[in-house]
Amino acid sequence: MRVPRTWVPLIAEKIVDNLIAKELIEPKVTVEKLTAEAEELIMDELMVEDRVNEEVRELLKRHGSEIERGRLDYRRLFELTKQKIVKERNLIL
Repeated sequence: MRVPRTWVPLIAEKIVDNLIAKELIEPKVTVEKLTAEAEELIMDELMVEDRVNEEVRELLKRHGSEIERGRLDYRRLFELTKQKIVKERNLIL
């Protein structure tokens, strides 16, 4: 995740405040609940890359001996595998 976790509540609050101030939305729930939901959505989106990275690590761990025998560059293999997963799933990182 490239945005520090501590920034997420501030970002969510700023987004909600701006949407309300510009009258783009008229909340049917409390501002606190709306902000909490926005925070959760932002965190989910930011965690996508972390989840893909963990999946790639697990895949490469299962093939560790093959990687060592073939003297392959782990970092390069990691990036190629990650790119393939992102492309297959139409993810935006």
